[in-house]
Amino acid sequence: MGLASFADSYVHELSGGMRQRAALARALVLEPDVLLMDEPFAALDAESRGALTRELEGLWQKMEMTVVFVTHHVPSGVQLGERVIVFGSHPGRVIGEYRVELPRPRSETDRGLVALSEAITERFGATVRREREEERRGGG
Repeated sequence: MGLASFADSYVHELSGGMRQRAALARALVLEPDVLLMDEPFAALDAESRGALTRELEGLWQKMEMTVVFVTHHVPSGVQLGERVIVFGSHPGRVIGEYRVELPRPRSETDRGLVALSEAITERFGATVRREREEERRGGG
């Protein structure tokens, strides 16, 4: 995980990206069949998010495990995912499912990834706007 030189450090001495890598290492040492990740990159800058995305993708391919990755950052979901399931603003309501059939490795700047990310974001935004309008009119 690239943390060997920090083996004697306290957690508060690590950067956000280092903390995330340490947390990932703790989870992976158990060799799980399924890895649940809830907003793992939320507090990271773009550079750290990109590095961790590449690391996670490599680990996923090596370990052949199922990863459930929850994120509000659509490009990260598309970059890492084979399927992206979008939930609406009302809890538990699926508003879209997308198969990601882009070649790997993927970059956040790949045209196909950008196009799919934009389509997902637009659909989610349109659904949220419609739901809010219905609520405002008393229909929901």
